[in-house]
Amino acid sequence: MKLPNRRILITGAASGIGKATAELFAREGAQVALLDRDGDAVSTVAASMSDARAHVCDVTDHDAVGKAVAAAARAMGGIDGVVNAAGIDLIRDFATMTPAEWHRVFAVNVTGTMSVCHAALDALSANATASIVNLASGAGLFPIASRTAYCASKAAVVMFSKALAVDLAPSNIRVNVVCPGAIETPMLRSGIDAAEDPPGMQEAVRNRVVLKRIGQPADIAAAILFLTGADSTFATGSTLVVDGGRVFH
Repeated sequence: MKLPNRRILITGAASGIGKATAELFAREGAQVALLDRDGDAVSTVAASMSDARAHVCDVTDHDAVGKAVAAAARAMGGIDGVVNAAGIDLIRDFATMTPAEWHRVFAVNVTGTMSVCHAALDALSANATASIVNLASGAGLFPIASRTAYCASKAAVVMFSKALAVDLAPSNIRVNVVCPGAIETPMLRSGIDAAEDPPGMQEAVRNRVVLKRIGQPADIAAAILFLTGADSTFATGSTLVVDGGRVFH
C-alpha cells in the first residue's frame, strides 16, 4: 500500500475528485478525515470506509475550519497530509458578473484553501514527511471564456502553492498542486446541463482535449496519491497538469 498508517485530511470529500481521492487513499492504507459542507453526503462517504471520519465544515468560515481541522487532528492523532479539493465554478460573462459572485469564488477556491493549510500547519509541522496537495485547474493556466473569476482563482491557487512550498520547506512540508482538466464531476455536469445545448457543449468540451474524452475523478485521485506518497519525496512547488492534453494543445 502507498499510504500505510498515514493520516490525511481531505476537503470537498463528499463528491467528485475529493470523494474519489478519499476512497483511493483509504484503499492505500490511510486514515482519512473528510471535510465538506454537505453533512449528509460526507457522512455517507465516511460510513462506506473502514477508517474515515466526517467533519462538516464550510471552508469559507475561517473559525469553523480551525475547529474542524483541530477535531480531525485529535481524532487521527495528528495529520500527515492535506488535500484541498473543495472548489466551486462560476460561468458568467464578465459584464454581468457581480462583485459578490467574484468574492464567493475566491472565498472558496483561494481563501478556503489558505485557511485549511493554515489551520493544519502545527499538526503538519510535527512530521518529517508531511505534504499538501492543492487542487487548481487547467483553467488557471489556460483561460476559458465566461470564467474570469474561476480562472483567476485557480491561477492564484497555483502561485499560492508555489510560494507556500518555499515558506514550508524548512519544516519539511512539501506543497504541490494538481491542475485537472474536464473531469466528470457534479460541478462539470451542472455547467454542461445549464448550457443552451448540453450535447453540443459536451462535444465542445471533448474537442478541446487531445485525448477526446472527459476524464474521471479517479484519474486525478491517482495524481494526488503520487504527490502525497513516498514516490514524490523530492517534489515540491510542482504543478502537475492532468487534463488529457488541453493546456499544451
